[in-house]
Amino acid sequence: MYDDFFAKAHELVQKGVPFATAVVVRAEKPTSAKPGDKAIITADGVMHGWIGGSCAQPTVIKEALKALTADEARLIRLSTEPDQQIPREGLLDLPMTCFSGGTLEIYIEPQPPRPRLLIVGGLPVAQALAHLGRAMNYHVVAVDLDGDGAAASRAMAHADEVLLDLAEVAGQIRPFTYVVIATHGNYDEIALTKILAANPSYVGLVASPKRAQAVREYLTMQGISETEMLPLKAPAGLDIQARRGDEIALSIMAEIVERRRNAEALDWALFEGEKDRRGGRGEGRGEGETAVDPICGMTVDIVTAQYIYEHEGQIYYFCCGGCQSTFAKSKVT
Repeated sequence: MYDDFFAKAHELVQKGVPFATAVVVRAEKPTSAKPGDKAIITADGVMHGWIGGSCAQPTVIKEALKALTADEARLIRLSTEPDQQIPREGLLDLPMTCFSGGTLEIYIEPQPPRPRLLIVGGLPVAQALAHLGRAMNYHVVAVDLDGDGAAASRAMAHADEVLLDLAEVAGQIRPFTYVVIATHGNYDEIALTKILAANPSYVGLVASPKRAQAVREYLTMQGISETEMLPLKAPAGLDIQARRGDEIALSIMAEIVERRRNAEALDWALFEGEKDRRGGRGEGRGEGETAVDPICGMTVDIVTAQYIYEHEGQIYYFCCGGCQSTFAKSKVT
């Protein structure tokens, strides 16, 4: 189980998939979980691992998704009488969803994907961007279109990877990939045609306004729509009155941070909306609403409930498939 946890975490990191880790740091009997038990919760609400049974799992999943959305770690304490616990700063008291007793303290930490900064060209702006990106923990990929990998490696010493062919670029673009093109106009159109097709989060073109307009006109003639060009910012960067190459690089990184934070918030909103849309689940259900499982008496979070049964126009919520099946069988005449 211990090895499975780290293997799963490594797999998700390599794929650029966001997840949260949950670790039991303290337990009071009777609980099935013990200190050191741990689990991974992905953004679709799936748990891998063990932090206790159905008394803890729904709440931990819910809090893990909140931690991912806010990008903030949290320490929670689960008990049957949270109002009777002695408050501690930094500790969030929440109820167990059943009445088996015991107390669990669980540390939940979000693990957002590492953003990628893909830089096409070797201008001083590009070199400064690679330096900034590395300092800000971006995975930096440099693209040397002149084919001299050794020269690119020296010029882009802060890059994690160096590519020599634009054909390789599409495979580098994943969620939260930010692209900057700084080629002195030599490869702008060719690079943009390939990169925009891969749907990056942001593409910044280092160019004058006149040159940027000419590039947009070329892309339009190539059949690239306005929607496909939405990620393109030309000229790149926020207006901070930058003059030198390093100042321009700073303005571009500031713009990338702005785009990244807004994109993360939008992606979470879309994810929640998609979750509600599937099968109609979630429609009309408010945050924090609960129901009681009619079989075992467990409290079930309505928003995240996976086991639902409708009978004679009334919807029932269950903690697990077993309770749902038992209830359904009892209604068969």
